[in-house]
Amino acid sequence: MKIPIIFLGTSSGIPTSTRNHTSILLSYKSEKLLIDCGEGTQRQMRKAKINPCKITRLLITHAHGDHIFGLPGFFQTLALNGYEKTLYIYGPKGTKKLIENIFKVFILTKKIKFKVEEVKGKFLDNNDFTLSATALEHDIPTNGYVFQEKDKLRIHKDKLNKLKIKNHPDLGKLTQGKDIKIDNKTIKSKDLTYPQKGRKISFIFDTKLCPNVRKLAKDADLAIMEATFLSDSKEGDSFAKEYKHMTVEEACNTAKKSNTKELALTHFSQRYEFKEKLLSSIAKKIFPKTTIAKDFLTIEV
Repeated sequence: MKIPIIFLGTSSGIPTSTRNHTSILLSYKSEKLLIDCGEGTQRQMRKAKINPCKITRLLITHAHGDHIFGLPGFFQTLALNGYEKTLYIYGPKGTKKLIENIFKVFILTKKIKFKVEEVKGKFLDNNDFTLSATALEHDIPTNGYVFQEKDKLRIHKDKLNKLKIKNHPDLGKLTQGKDIKIDNKTIKSKDLTYPQKGRKISFIFDTKLCPNVRKLAKDADLAIMEATFLSDSKEGDSFAKEYKHMTVEEACNTAKKSNTKELALTHFSQRYEFKEKLLSSIAKKIFPKTTIAKDFLTIEV
């Protein structure tokens, strides 16, 4: 089963004609995780044919406008469409007050059920995956996030076929490490299964380069990193330092040193609109498995 990740917005502080403010959707079985909700995100969902009422969890990296200005409209849309689930909202310190104020100021009719948690470390652990938050270094409290799928046992289909076993109700027990009996014959889990390592997907948005960036990216199957500026000019380096952002070169070098399998760059300054070829050329010289994200790009892990 592939894990699809769709980029709903890939700009930085100012949107452009081709890039909306930051937002990403990760889908896994019945879960749909929205990471940030910049201005215009719900319209991007419409264009991508995403039903907002399917979203189960919202992960907020930090409270800068380009990452949260879409929240009032998003919440109102859920309310008007009869959202029946409880929306779980996670973020750094200050998130509870932020959400409380949004509902106080903007959502005056028809509210939704929600639960807000200010998180650090592992904050969700279910049968399929864990979610964890790590502090980053920006000018306000900021989280990076990791989606970590759990390791699973899988059945060797060719071995199963040799035993001429099909659709037996106890087959699922083998993937739980349990032995089963079929026609008085013991089938051992260890003989018919193999381990499949869970996938790691990292979300590393607004931050200067710091040790926790590498920690989040380490061994990731896909690391999604901000790359607001280029280091090819003094101006780019200066802005990156002033506003505590990473450059394309810093993100790619981090991926290279962190055993990252694939890197997707996002959160680009408006100065690089229509310069994707330049961004890609510089990035791939450092880390060949780099994708320059654009709005509505889907990557499957």
